[in-house]
Amino acid sequence: MGVTHHGRTHRLDLADPTLREWECTVLHADPEQGIVLDRSAFYPGGGGQPPDHGVLLWQGVQTRIAGTRKGDDLWLIPVEGDPLPPVGSTVTGAVEDGRRTRLMRTHSGLHVLCGVVFRDFGALVTGGNMEPGEARMDFNLPEVPADFKTRIEELVNAEVAADRSVAVRVLPRADALALPDIIRTQSNLIPADEQEVRIVDIVGLDVQADGGTHVASTAQIGKVQVVKVESKGRANRRVRIRLVD
Repeated sequence: MGVTHHGRTHRLDLADPTLREWECTVLHADPEQGIVLDRSAFYPGGGGQPPDHGVLLWQGVQTRIAGTRKGDDLWLIPVEGDPLPPVGSTVTGAVEDGRRTRLMRTHSGLHVLCGVVFRDFGALVTGGNMEPGEARMDFNLPEVPADFKTRIEELVNAEVAADRSVAVRVLPRADALALPDIIRTQSNLIPADEQEVRIVDIVGLDVQADGGTHVASTAQIGKVQVVKVESKGRANRRVRIRLVD
């Protein structure tokens, strides 16, 4: 579950995050539960990254997909009132490119931020969330210098400009957990029954367990602005970022 398959669905989104259109077969379609495909490139959401939007095209008809629900299967949620493709039919799936690409850039930008703060300040992540083009990350960071906001923005954009490769691999659980500092959150969020762990490596900066979609290199993120640094408790600092373009 999770890395290559979720229930009956083969996950194309993690195998190739650049894939935007593909052929697939409808395994289940119900107005209350949703739609299950045998192959899907829709990212279902998780780890702070929202789910994809897009469409299914079949027999000259369009079904808009507004989200995803995780259960024993990955259930695609159609827009209310849209027709459902028949079970067994072949359909074309298409992910909304603008939203997905912006989320990939945002997610990779957060990893750069995480890597910089861990490297230069030794702080672990306590929470985070993102929308297309903007995000926040919380750190256990009791003390921050007066110029922290400016310094962080400069450091993050230096790593973006360095055009570091973003590599993804899947390791057995024991091998993944043996990597130094692989867990960048204060608590280990890897499910106890997950025997394979997906690793996202911003080469030379940040290596951590992660289940989201990312760009291929940091230069693809584009310029990042640190919008605000907030105190959220005695030791918790919230850093808000957004993509400039």
